[in-house]
Amino acid sequence: FHGEAALAGWRRVAEAVHAAGGRIVPQLWHIGTDRDQGQGPVPAAPSVGPSGLGLDGDTKGHTMTGADIDDVIKAFADSAAAAERIGFDGVELHGAHGYLIDQFLWSRTNRRTDGYGGDLASRTRFAAEIVEAVRAAVSPSFPVIFRLSQWKAYAFDAKLATDPAELEALLAPLSAAGVDAFHASTRRYWLPEFEGDDLNLAGWVKKLTGKATLSVGSVGLDKEFVGPQGFAKESASTGIDLLLDRMERDEFDVIAVGRALIADPEWANKALTDRLDEVTPYDAGMLRRLA
Repeated sequence: FHGEAALAGWRRVAEAVHAAGGRIVPQLWHIGTDRDQGQGPVPAAPSVGPSGLGLDGDTKGHTMTGADIDDVIKAFADSAAAAERIGFDGVELHGAHGYLIDQFLWSRTNRRTDGYGGDLASRTRFAAEIVEAVRAAVSPSFPVIFRLSQWKAYAFDAKLATDPAELEALLAPLSAAGVDAFHASTRRYWLPEFEGDDLNLAGWVKKLTGKATLSVGSVGLDKEFVGPQGFAKESASTGIDLLLDRMERDEFDVIAVGRALIADPEWANKALTDRLDEVTPYDAGMLRRLA
């Protein structure tokens, strides 16, 4: 999301969405050591992370220096400013699923002994500084969304926070830095995040921060996205009564739909007109065809 040629293309995308009556927000991300050396978009660039560790905890890539950290923070801020300049309606920072920001948040991949590692507050510093830089680079009314998750790619049981107090300690610096809304990713939106309460992750984030939240996780599907045995062949569509019940009690504010829309771009219209029985079911092969 940088360079005049690429941004000119993204401007056309934003204009097309607006012409159709929609709104669009780019999701900015850096995958850190999840990227293998030699992969694009710059094959010569090293794979980097907070401590040179992969998601499995084994050595991978290079440990980021202070200068590296400053460069990445600036890159996020520059891209956010570009998003506003070319007509997007907000920006989302991807701090979930084991990508770079999440690698700083997670104790398995962050073993630093400087101000960016150690306790939870220090591990949150990198994310908070990105948010602060982005907030300063865009206008006050330009929405900044932060995406977070407990689970990681192929580490589904990972936890950044084991209880509401730890989650609050993680969220407070991000909220104070300027996040307007949190996009809380779970694998199944209907599952409770902590024992003793049926709130999902988005519900807890809203309760602890008072900020707007987006919930996501298998909306319109009834099978795993990916599990130990690989991709599910098909994810049949399901009803949304439970989802509506949670929204009506203000557990979260917005619901995000991904795979169901890949399968059927008319999913939202069919949901609004009580025609979910007509939707095309999702199949994992659809992602491969997109790629």
